[in-house]
Amino acid sequence: MLKAPSEVLKVWNQFDKYPLETLTKAWLSVQKDGPRQRTIEEMIQHRKQYGTSGNCFDLALWLLHEFHDAGIEAYLIGRHLLTSKAHVAVVAIAKNGYRYLCDLGDQWIAPILLDSSSKCFTKKPLEGFFPGANIQLASSDQSCFIKYYRPNGKISSQIYDLRSISREKFIEAGHFSQSSLDKPLCEVRLPLENEIGHWEFYNWRSFISTNDGLYGENPCSSLHEWSHRIHEKTGMDPSIVYTSLQVYTHQSTL
Repeated sequence: MLKAPSEVLKVWNQFDKYPLETLTKAWLSVQKDGPRQRTIEEMIQHRKQYGTSGNCFDLALWLLHEFHDAGIEAYLIGRHLLTSKAHVAVVAIAKNGYRYLCDLGDQWIAPILLDSSSKCFTKKPLEGFFPGANIQLASSDQSCFIKYYRPNGKISSQIYDLRSISREKFIEAGHFSQSSLDKPLCEVRLPLENEIGHWEFYNWRSFISTNDGLYGENPCSSLHEWSHRIHEKTGMDPSIVYTSLQVYTHQSTL
């Protein structure tokens, strides 16, 4: 199997209930200090107060901090930095010397082995790593190629650049991302009876992805209803969610 060893999973599992969301940055945009890449201390405080987590930059930085705190070597990776398509994640190096991709921003269920030199590595499609899809991985020293196989037959793919990016470059790209608002997004892993599913709110629609397929939910009729639904799924403070949705609504009319 390509699953990570216990020391990596112990840190990763601390984030099991942390959503990926672009609501916090919208809320920050109307606060006194304005939009910015938050510090670890700020993210921890906001989590305690409001149940927020953040976007992929927040989650990657936070995960990196926790790995280092646990004595695990890890580094930041990313693609398309300083653009609207930017995505970042973390590579952790376990005690066995192998690298593991750790992507909270895409709400992976578990980290996955990257090194094909390991006897555990396989190119076969695997379940249990990504909600609502089997994944297939091809990896080299500098990149990895992921294929996602959905229940409806749809196949998509993604390339990760596995080269380390500096903290300075990461923070610069983080500031850019936190200052850019597109459409409201919130994703969270959803424990179901026999699997980990995925709940998503995006552009005023919400749906659940499972190994059986994609299930849309009835749309809400007001920001208050959306705030309540997002709160129920993520635990985020509904007043913070409501303010964020107001920001996105105002932005869409500009």
